[in-house]
Amino acid sequence: MDLEGLFAITFLFGGGTLILLSISPVGRALADRLRGRVERPMDPELLAEVDALRQEVAELHERVDFAERILLNSPDRKEIGRGEGAG
Repeated sequence: MDLEGLFAITFLFGGGTLILLSISPVGRALADRLRGRVERPMDPELLAEVDALRQEVAELHERVDFAERILLNSPDRKEIGRGEGAG
């Protein structure tokens, strides 16, 4: 197949696909999103759940910090060697 035929097929099918996409609801939604005109209603239940998850992550962070401090200050702590392959 020659190069002109390949270009013709690509433009024919690619152009047709782009035209059909541009008039479809998916194409319009994509264009609105690219333009920055996306309306996202905030769900109060979702926001409350995100806040609860943030609180839980903060509590877990504090617990991990506490556990690290306890482990570092324990008298029977053994030093970890460098490993076999370390030179």
